[in-house]
Amino acid sequence: MKAQAGTIYLVGAGPGDPKLITVHGREVLESADAVVHDRLVSPDLLKLARADARIEDAGKTPGRASRSQEEINDLLVELAREGLSVCRLKGGDPFVFGRGGEEVLAARAAGIPVVVVPGISSALAGPTAADVPVTHRGVESSFTVVTGHDARSAGDAGVDWGRIAGTPGSIVVLMGVGNLGAITGKLIEGGRSPDEPVRVVERATLPGQRVISGTLATVQQLAQEAGLKAPAVIVAGPVAAVLNDSETT
Repeated sequence: MKAQAGTIYLVGAGPGDPKLITVHGREVLESADAVVHDRLVSPDLLKLARADARIEDAGKTPGRASRSQEEINDLLVELAREGLSVCRLKGGDPFVFGRGGEEVLAARAAGIPVVVVPGISSALAGPTAADVPVTHRGVESSFTVVTGHDARSAGDAGVDWGRIAGTPGSIVVLMGVGNLGAITGKLIEGGRSPDEPVRVVERATLPGQRVISGTLATVQQLAQEAGLKAPAVIVAGPVAAVLNDSETT
């Protein structure tokens, strides 16, 4: 499907591997007049854009000056008002901690047509790439996805870790590797067993993917010793050990 002039497309780029973008997403990316992309979007995906397409980096990097979300919203609207078809290329899925809803509201407020193209979230692809079935018959029938970005801040950005800990099922944490010790501590305080299996997946689906396996009590030390860094996905629960053959992969 060719991208239409004056329309904003929120396209999920997938979890990292450029081959995991959807067919629909690739069609929009290849035909759009302008591409506004996140920091973690693969450079190989950007090569699919038209040679004459306008490319804008809207990535947010911790500790580095970057566009605010309001500035990104304004940029998308401005490009569409110029009559361009706009591919807003977002890591994972646009609506899973991607602030895609805010961009849809900004487009609608400006009277700009907007189309959301779903993508594969790292909340699912990360565990899968590390051989962790987030649900498994006889083990877990549900899972919770939560942000770990502000786990050490006052109020925890609205995350009630005690309630999360008390909710049955597996726990998948995105953007939490920098706060891994705080997260595991809060889950234990909330009633989870210190011996509960945990896997941390760094650079899921990408070359150089690494996986650390441990428990709520041990995984922070193991990850620190291995030098794991963002982006990484944390999975806690019995499912983390179902297909686990070794402590470190």
